[in-house]
Amino acid sequence: MNRNDDTNGWRDRRSFLAGTAALGAAGLAGCTGLFGGGDEEDDQYNYELEQIGSGREGRELSGVPMSEMPDLEGELTIYSGRNEFLVGPLIEAINDFYDDFEATPRYQGSTDLVNKIRNEGSGSPADVFYSVNSGSLGALADAGRTRSLASDVAEMVPPEFRTDQWIGTSGRARSVPYNTDAYSASDMPTSIDAYTDFDGQLGWAPGYGSCQAFVTAMRLLEGESATREWLEGIQSNGIQRYPNELAVCEAIADGEIDAGFTNHYYIQRVLDGSSNASIATAFTQGDAGSVFNVAGAAVVDSTDSPDLAQNFVRHLLSAQAQDYFARQTFEYPMSPEVDPIGNLPPIDELNPPSGLDLSELSNLQPTVDLMRDVGINL
Repeated sequence: MNRNDDTNGWRDRRSFLAGTAALGAAGLAGCTGLFGGGDEEDDQYNYELEQIGSGREGRELSGVPMSEMPDLEGELTIYSGRNEFLVGPLIEAINDFYDDFEATPRYQGSTDLVNKIRNEGSGSPADVFYSVNSGSLGALADAGRTRSLASDVAEMVPPEFRTDQWIGTSGRARSVPYNTDAYSASDMPTSIDAYTDFDGQLGWAPGYGSCQAFVTAMRLLEGESATREWLEGIQSNGIQRYPNELAVCEAIADGEIDAGFTNHYYIQRVLDGSSNASIATAFTQGDAGSVFNVAGAAVVDSTDSPDLAQNFVRHLLSAQAQDYFARQTFEYPMSPEVDPIGNLPPIDELNPPSGLDLSELSNLQPTVDLMRDVGINL
């Protein structure tokens, strides 16, 4: 066994994770807008920010540590639809944890990678597909290009965030950030429909894939007619357009607008930069405004190393990896034993809509057509 599994060794690697994340973000500074081919968007967030703002100080590892997982030995090719500056440091740290293991990630949009694996056929070099959303995972599984996961891997995650073909590794909730100088939690509507009559100034980023997926969820749950009516109503209410969802949250914290629609982790990023920022998180209940989606991984059917690939996926659910997602990307960990960062409810206290097939959220074109048809500038 060549694994460096001592506690101090991992602590050194945790420092490495934080440092390389900051370097990666700094190196990408200045880039804005959609990334990952439109599958995953972010605003080159600088991770070298005040840690105390989101409650990271004094946090202990929970869950199954890498030292208790099967050794990784050999070579893997990972097709990653997650952006390099978000997950590259984690993959590099897993590489560094084992002397005889080498993972080679290839970064591209999740949808593009699904098509690539399908076009490459049985000769695909991909061993693991790492996606930003469940839609792409479902598409690859539906194409018959994934292998079933062992039950002991699947059981590391609640059943609603996995199938026998793929597993969620981290999650994100749609939320309503609001300015705490202007509103209290009790002032915020718990129905997305109520925001067409909200008495404050709203903001959103309609060009963002996550916003379009939220509108897609509304279209699937309530129908095109009701979604068109909501879009027209929200525009009539004077909603402000921003280039990305971090900008929406920054505008809320600055008092420029009162509330908006974003993924939950952008609020935590603002608080991480300024613990006293005037922003907090509200959630709607049981509708499109409360959709919860996951990033996740699958083993590609044509891999020559199925056991190694599956054990790499297992490592994405380790205590260290789940803590990384909480600390560095501010996502919801999938392990029930690992809490999210910040003043957030646990996953089982959220109230996402029922009856929604998350795999359908990747089909954004009908939503884009609808949004443009009602005059929204994307």
